[in-house]
Amino acid sequence: MSRTPMLAVGLAAALAFGATAAQAQSGNSMSQPSSTAQPSMNKNSDMNKKASKADQHFLTEAMQGDMAEVEMGKLAQQNGQSEDVKQFGQMLQTDHGQHLEQAQQMAQQMGVTPPTAPSAKQKAMHDKLAKEQGAKFDKAFAKAMVKDHKEDIAKYQKEAKSKGPLAQFAEQTVPVLQKHLQTAQSIESKGAMTGAKSGAK
Repeated sequence: MSRTPMLAVGLAAALAFGATAAQAQSGNSMSQPSSTAQPSMNKNSDMNKKASKADQHFLTEAMQGDMAEVEMGKLAQQNGQSEDVKQFGQMLQTDHGQHLEQAQQMAQQMGVTPPTAPSAKQKAMHDKLAKEQGAKFDKAFAKAMVKDHKEDIAKYQKEAKSKGPLAQFAEQTVPVLQKHLQTAQSIESKGAMTGAKSGAK
């Protein structure tokens, strides 16, 4: 009679110990993910440190440039006369729109606050061109795009040669900018030829 209660007490103690051990084990397994997640947080902080003042400046200018070119592309499709100008406007809107998304993603990864609008100089150029229509717009637009893309190519080539975190991003952008420059130069030369022919008449 006395052995049965003792067995029951022993069994209860064993169950209690087993439950405690199981809780401890599950507690350890639950705490594990937080310790493994720590390196990713450190990795993000390392990425933030990589954004030097020069990186921040380049990335901010790149995003402002993309915003300006998207708006210029829209304007070319609205105010342009020739089909070449309208198609070039569509190209600018598409290419720089995609490039802006990439730049914004990189800015987020590097802890850089993206700009909300183009620079004052870029806005002034847009407003100036917006006053023109037809052939006058085509000529002024092509000239502005040649000048703008020459400057952009120089900036991106310089960044591509650096050893910073944006070097590869800049290197991949240069061919796109060169394509835009060649298109703008082609439109500008066609406009000059058209003007020469009309002047000769």
